[in-house]
Amino acid sequence: MKYDYLIVGAGLFGATFAYQAMKKGKKVLVIDKRNHIGGNVYTENIEGINVHKYGAHIFHTDYKDVWDYVNSFVEFNRYTNCPIARYKNEIYNMPFNMNTFSKIWNDVIIPDDALRHINEERNEMEGIEPSNLEEQTISLVGRTIYEKLIKGYTEKQWNRDCKDLPAFIIKRLPLRFTYDNNYFNDRYQGIPIGGYTKLVEKMLEGIEVRLNTNYFDNREEFNKLAKKIVYTGMIDEYFDYKFGKLEYRSLRFDTKVLDQDNFQGNAVVNYTGKEVDYTRVIEHKHFENNESGKTVITYEYPDDWTSDKEPYYVINDEKNNELADKYRKLAQKEKNVIFGGRLAEYKYYDMDDVIKSALEISELEIH
Repeated sequence: MKYDYLIVGAGLFGATFAYQAMKKGKKVLVIDKRNHIGGNVYTENIEGINVHKYGAHIFHTDYKDVWDYVNSFVEFNRYTNCPIARYKNEIYNMPFNMNTFSKIWNDVIIPDDALRHINEERNEMEGIEPSNLEEQTISLVGRTIYEKLIKGYTEKQWNRDCKDLPAFIIKRLPLRFTYDNNYFNDRYQGIPIGGYTKLVEKMLEGIEVRLNTNYFDNREEFNKLAKKIVYTGMIDEYFDYKFGKLEYRSLRFDTKVLDQDNFQGNAVVNYTGKEVDYTRVIEHKHFENNESGKTVITYEYPDDWTSDKEPYYVINDEKNNELADKYRKLAQKEKNVIFGGRLAEYKYYDMDDVIKSALEISELEIH
């Protein structure tokens, strides 16, 4: 055995675990099938702009220990996520707050005005138990907000009519009765100055990393290299799809360099109507107040997942959760394998939760 740990995947979970292991004197090898580190938070410098290659990533957390941890590697800026929603030629602030309500209803000035409209519209569902996503959303926020800001976006995201989507997908919708466009409630928020790749590079400094290396191409040989495996890939793939394949939603990106200073005036604009196929446009320079004379924009399209595409979102419906539970039970029986991260656990994680989980697991594991 040459290594204490073989870590499959150079994303946030793998990089965090690798750093913690190295810090305790363990010998670590990290492999990744992609040609870069960082997983989905990878940023690439284009025209002097740090481009989020796999969609917008804004680090936000209430965990002071996690915030201090990531800031120990790189400095974070004070970026505040304030996305804009565009419905046809109308612009609305997100999340739903007093700025949104006063734009939707021209007689809304104070919170009671907004509540009056929302409650009047919610009455449409009085006495009815929501049986699908459309009914659930109307019961929470009324038909106007649903039609303008939720229906089209959601149907593009899932490629299904809202009436055919289960109600549980939207358990609640945060309504803020203040004039505050900050999307997150967390105490800490920002973007690594220099991009996320810089953060992961710092984590993996001094650790052996092999890129363009697929664990499954030479699985038996890789297993012989280390005492333990830290696996961050798809849990069903690890078990050769023994019970069948789990489902995901994927994304595709169309990135363009524009010879202009400012395209849309905001880092993220969500397109909530069905008149365009994409769900949002990202203008990357606004994440870091970049002064480049050019700009880089990315059109983000939801996509059906197939095995040749990246899995971005787990589908937590009853069928997939039952299947995932079968794989998790198998995973618990693997004595020398640690499963971590959203794909290996088939669980939606924010970035801070991934790091928190990796820190907690490494604390228990590494002696």
